[in-house]
Amino acid sequence: MMHEYFMKIAIEEAKKGFGAVNPNPLVGAVLVKDGKILSKGFHQIYGGPHAEVNAISNSLITEDTTLYVTLEPCSHFGKTPPCTELIINSKIKKCVVATLDPNPLVSGQGIKQLKDAGIEVIVGVLENEAINLNRVFFKFIKQKIPYIFLKVGITLDGKIATQNYSSQWITNSLAREKVEKYRNFFSGILVGANTIVQDNPSLRCKISGNRDPYRLILDKNLIIDEKYKVIQDNSDKKTFIITHEKNSNKDIFHKLEEEFFIKFITFSDNENLENIFKKIGSYNIDSILVEGGSAVISSLFKEDMFDGGEIMIAPKILGDNSAIPFTNGFSPLNIDNGINLRNIKINLYNNNVGFEFYKEEGCLPV
Repeated sequence: MMHEYFMKIAIEEAKKGFGAVNPNPLVGAVLVKDGKILSKGFHQIYGGPHAEVNAISNSLITEDTTLYVTLEPCSHFGKTPPCTELIINSKIKKCVVATLDPNPLVSGQGIKQLKDAGIEVIVGVLENEAINLNRVFFKFIKQKIPYIFLKVGITLDGKIATQNYSSQWITNSLAREKVEKYRNFFSGILVGANTIVQDNPSLRCKISGNRDPYRLILDKNLIIDEKYKVIQDNSDKKTFIITHEKNSNKDIFHKLEEEFFIKFITFSDNENLENIFKKIGSYNIDSILVEGGSAVISSLFKEDMFDGGEIMIAPKILGDNSAIPFTNGFSPLNIDNGINLRNIKINLYNNNVGFEFYKEEGCLPV
């Protein structure tokens, strides 16, 4: 029970790195002696010191202490020196680890180095909680495909806009606050070109002190030009357009690339979403929040290319067959052939209801 108590604190420390460490994992650490916390630390920013380093540097005492850490300490030189070396040199007596690091450069090696140095190591304390904390990292490091999470706000009859594309706002302010938390958590936001044309969103995060996500536009026919916010406001050079390779000869392609610093990802006729997501992942974008529109969301369901999502439902009814549904193109003749979402978590936003769902058990700590 004592180990679980301190590991819970380490997990809460890890969460402080939301939106700042991707594609690195969220990691927290707690240094303890005689049942008392000496210091805490977390991985604060990508490329910066790891949680163990921060916890150790925050304490005047390290000898004969116990270090609690949510992920196996790294044992190799990356952007920072190996944490195992610092732990060993600090004369820490025991290291309690929640879960192993799936990175093949680390997995098991960090534990081995600590044990070889005579440090007692315990692995598996609150392991499921630690894996849930970093399910984005775990998928990306193993598959090199971003974690895909879709978000959509709909009316009670399943519409995302009226027939003339009026959609602001379907959901209430509390639901929209949750969306900003998602934007702060995931590395990129993906929308279809029609969403840009109809809504002209900035695809930024409004949370103070956040790191803005990559802005990804799926635009097969390259209908987007320089008049839209995501093109004009690209000082951070994080706007991508994903388009068919045939469009690379168009003048607008070169104009957006050369004058507005837009990055392009191209695909051919026979490529599916999995291949497109792999290309996105090659830019170290480890996770994507898909915000629409209907065609993009429908494709995710059709190709079974989502890891989770949240459907936010407002108590509004349009009652119009010409209004825009959040999914289309399915024709099941039997109710059992419909898409059955699993691992449901219900979220309440006053009079709005969110259906959060996942392919695997557990949920993201957002």
